[in-house]
Amino acid sequence: MPTPIHIVLIHPEIPHNTGAIGRVCVGLDCPLHLIKPLGFRLTESHLRRSGLDYWEHLLLTVHDSWNQFLETVHPPRLFFLSTHGETSLYHCSFQPNDALVFGSEGSGLPKDFYARYTDRLFQIPMPGEHARSINLANAVSITAYEAFRQLHAP
Repeated sequence: MPTPIHIVLIHPEIPHNTGAIGRVCVGLDCPLHLIKPLGFRLTESHLRRSGLDYWEHLLLTVHDSWNQFLETVHPPRLFFLSTHGETSLYHCSFQPNDALVFGSEGSGLPKDFYARYTDRLFQIPMPGEHARSINLANAVSITAYEAFRQLHAP
């Protein structure tokens, strides 16, 4: 039962996060899209080690730019996950072929995205008072499995 959502990482910086995210994508049968520039080479051992032996099964596309991703994939709807979002992820209603978009570990989404996609910004609730954010791989896992739950709930 495939999960028809796209996971998009814009300018990912840490190879083991991307490897772990790739493993989640294989588990859910979703494509992973990486938007350049990347903070690592796809041949790095940390990337492959995090993805273990699943990496060969990953539906991976590397795009030279955000615009190339949009022109190639044509996602019907975009959901941007960010600590700057004011609406909870749990208020989203996912549909097939939606794209879940995440920024880089160090700087988040490109600055102009916060204004351009302000109505598409969502956050993962973090009631803990001392946390600014959670790990990118964890954020992708939480969001992707919420989409899976909604799309495949009985």
